[in-house]
Amino acid sequence: MDMRLFEYALEIYKTKSFTKAASNLHIAQPSLSKQIAKLEQELGVYLFDRKPGSVEATPDGLCFVKQAEKILQMRDDLRREILERREGIRGELKIGSTAITGGHILPPLLQIYQEQYQNVCIKLVEESTERLIDLTARGLVDISLLSLPIEDSRLATKIMLTEPLYLVLPKKTKQWMPEKLKQILASTNLLEQYALPIEDFANCPFILLKQGYGFRRTVLELCARGKFEPQIAYETSSIETAQSLVGYGLGLTIVPEMIVHRSAQQSSLSYIKLDTNPTRTLVFTYNKERYLSMNAKALIEIYEKQS
Repeated sequence: MDMRLFEYALEIYKTKSFTKAASNLHIAQPSLSKQIAKLEQELGVYLFDRKPGSVEATPDGLCFVKQAEKILQMRDDLRREILERREGIRGELKIGSTAITGGHILPPLLQIYQEQYQNVCIKLVEESTERLIDLTARGLVDISLLSLPIEDSRLATKIMLTEPLYLVLPKKTKQWMPEKLKQILASTNLLEQYALPIEDFANCPFILLKQGYGFRRTVLELCARGKFEPQIAYETSSIETAQSLVGYGLGLTIVPEMIVHRSAQQSSLSYIKLDTNPTRTLVFTYNKERYLSMNAKALIEIYEKQS
């Protein structure tokens, strides 16, 4: 069976259109239709249900495209492995990361990587945790930097680091603050010397990352351990925006340690430990069923040498 037929069927499935698929594949639409018809005749089943304005895969078609995708991935992995055996570390490396993690971990790591492997073209894919898990599982990203837990069974993980979490509060007293905190602020400006229970803030406005970000789940689970559901005042896709909102007294948030050490807003914020010493664990994540490129392995090795 011609490998191109797998590509044809997959493109039709993705676009739900013979016309769009033919355009993307750079072949004539009548030729594409003829090739698929011959394939269906050979298999003895219809792969696609042709409807006016849309094309849907039949149950047999869904089975075919699922296996076709695996076959094409195996072909691509084999090509890449053989090429790397011949030419070494070169080509392209797609790295997935959320903005918070990528902005703090990747710059120094990539500086060393690019100095050592100048023939590798780095492509950064910055998305939500949910989106990155999907892209990595489908092989559209070589390796991603994410936080545990990773629940997709297609993915493998390698631990990078575990870091503490901190509560972020405005330095000035606000009406929504619990009385205990107001009393502390009235007696000292050194909030950082305290370790406070998360449940003390059950009635305070929280500023969280949006749905789809793994760190949001981390914060919600932390609150759940304190036996309350946070009152969400604002949602954002940026930790920096969250901190800015806190700085203006609009609520509180929680951040990982890497943010504490590098924040430009510390003059208006207090970073406070929690008495349960919560943490988050960052990992390298990749598809365990696919070939992990030498490019990706080199990234892991450089990080391990530097840590």
